[in-house]
Amino acid sequence: MSRIGRMPIAIPAGVTVDIAENNKVTVKGPKGELSRVLVPEMEIKKEGDTITVTRPNDLKRMKSLHGLTRTLINNMIVGVTNGYEKVLEINGVGYRAQKQGKKLTLALGYSHPVEMEDPEGIETVLEGQNKITVKGIDKEKVGQYAAEIRDKRRPEPYKGKGIKYADETIRRKVGKTGKK
Repeated sequence: MSRIGRMPIAIPAGVTVDIAENNKVTVKGPKGELSRVLVPEMEIKKEGDTITVTRPNDLKRMKSLHGLTRTLINNMIVGVTNGYEKVLEINGVGYRAQKQGKKLTLALGYSHPVEMEDPEGIETVLEGQNKITVKGIDKEKVGQYAAEIRDKRRPEPYKGKGIKYADETIRRKVGKTGKK
């Protein structure tokens, strides 16, 4: 049995969960509203203030989708109550970020500034010139946008220059040494 899939999901106060046909789950909370169509084979039941997910049989596909379905619903509930955020750090001489409205402008050592538009439902907050916080209620979108920002200049292993996650450690390499 899936250990994660078996766990019931608690619905906190102030959150409403609707389960429509074809497993369309809509979660409304203080931070906003999320909806998602989940696998129709999984059985999602709402009993009081808990949600349980059960699978029809023990096929490999059903086992793998069991835990996934439960986690997706849980992520939606956490998103509308607390929200998600990822922190990125910019390291390097002359590397900096600026924000005008919904536009994020990055100076990353290229001959041109890199401009990025905040997607719908996601906001970026700057702390100083080299710390970017990506915030939103959808875990998937927050992670995707943070990864897109990081891809503009990944950290390199010799000097550690580039954009990295705040909790990421860069494996450093020793550079070449000169003649003796």
